[in-house]
Amino acid sequence: MKVAVAKYRIGAPRDFAEFADKQTQWLSAARNGGAQVAVLPEYLSLELGATFGAATQGDLHASLVATQQFHGAWLELFGLLARELRLHIVAGSFLYDPGHGRYRNRSYAFGPDGGRVWQDKLQLTGFEKQAGVIEPGDALKTFEMAGQRAGIAICYDIEFPLPVRAQCEAGARLLLAPSCTDTEAGATRVRVGCLARALENRAFVAQAVTAGEALWSPALDTNTGEAAVYAPMDVGLPADGVLARTQGGQPWAFAELDFAALDASRERAQVANDRDWAGQWKPALARAQMAQWDGEK
Repeated sequence: MKVAVAKYRIGAPRDFAEFADKQTQWLSAARNGGAQVAVLPEYLSLELGATFGAATQGDLHASLVATQQFHGAWLELFGLLARELRLHIVAGSFLYDPGHGRYRNRSYAFGPDGGRVWQDKLQLTGFEKQAGVIEPGDALKTFEMAGQRAGIAICYDIEFPLPVRAQCEAGARLLLAPSCTDTEAGATRVRVGCLARALENRAFVAQAVTAGEALWSPALDTNTGEAAVYAPMDVGLPADGVLARTQGGQPWAFAELDFAALDASRERAQVANDRDWAGQWKPALARAQMAQWDGEK
């Protein structure tokens, strides 16, 4: 399987048609690069906030209300592109109101057969909590993608081992991580989370990121980090865990995911965090004890 992860430069589309043209260009480039799966970044729908006036652009809640009108067109657009390009698309995330005035940070995946699935973000960042109108998801999913089992962990979610572990115990071997970070520290946290989840679960992790500045948006104002595809650091796989990573203005990073090599690494593992995971649940390890120093008094 060949995967493409985007370092997506945020722009300011004048209307949905301009946004749609940009998605067509980006995803066509991924397909032309041989990708079967393309991953776009978290908060992608907020780029549509630029289509409204300055007062709405600068108000997160107002922009969330306004962008709901595009939800149907969003589903239609990415569904159409998935079919026309014969491409599996993880369309970043859309801040979606299911009908009660609060928003789920929802990532949709679209298949070339016309199907789609979604995963809501489970853990909210401080920014999302402070917004006061965003709520966490309440369901964890896996799904089939290009012949492999996959799961989505949106940005902060990739930093939490147990839900991701549950996805992998349900068969996921590919974790898709749309992300958006505005500081070097934030980018590092997500990168380390991706590496850790790849190590723990013997899985591939594909992370997309936002790039550039959008000072008109309180959520997309500044963006940092590199898109990358990660693997466990074991026999037959990269020692640093990095299969591919963007550099500079490079829009896409491409990686061939060799699931046979992944299986082979399990058989010849230097360490086996995935197999040894249950060792953490020994009763004696459930709680740390206070130790007393030995020695003469």
